[in-house]
Amino acid sequence: MTIPTPSDPAAVAVELERLRGTMETGFARVDGSLALLVQRGDQTDRAISDHETRLDALERARWPLPSLAALVGLVGLVFSLWQYATRA
Repeated sequence: MTIPTPSDPAAVAVELERLRGTMETGFARVDGSLALLVQRGDQTDRAISDHETRLDALERARWPLPSLAALVGLVGLVFSLWQYATRA
């Protein structure tokens, strides 16, 4: 088989076919990379959602601590007032 000259229409067709193959390969690689990025984005979204759920559970479980501290303080105040009243 002979290599056609650039002025030959067949040469243009051969070069266009090579260009088409190169473009298809490039697009396939880009599509694969984009699919991987979408998958990683979905995994990140799931991880963030999981962390938000766990954080909400921790915040709900923590609410008695300030109330308990206030109650202990109030009991201490009542006890000290009772001690002061019994001395006088």
